[in-house]
Amino acid sequence: MLRTKFSQFRAISIIEGISYLILVFLAMPLKYLFEEPMAVKIFGMMHGIFFIFFCIALYNAMKQYKWGFLFSLKLFIYSLIPFLFILIEKEIMKTKKTI
Repeated sequence: MLRTKFSQFRAISIIEGISYLILVFLAMPLKYLFEEPMAVKIFGMMHGIFFIFFCIALYNAMKQYKWGFLFSLKLFIYSLIPFLFILIEKEIMKTKKTI
């Protein structure tokens, strides 16, 4: 199923993006509105792990598919902003046509 670095990167990108949304829109409100800090500890740790996997997968895909530094930097910056993981998917699908 996830045999290529391309498909691995796509999957990790989506998982990381969703974990970021859960952290920002579920765990953070639970912490600050309902004084439940455990949600941020749990989802923050999960998101951190997924983000590290994302960075590794981005590096691997960049090397294998010869993505330029600026393109890879753009994908990295997209990963820092909620909902922009959708643009990562759009950008990498454009490159799939040339792979």
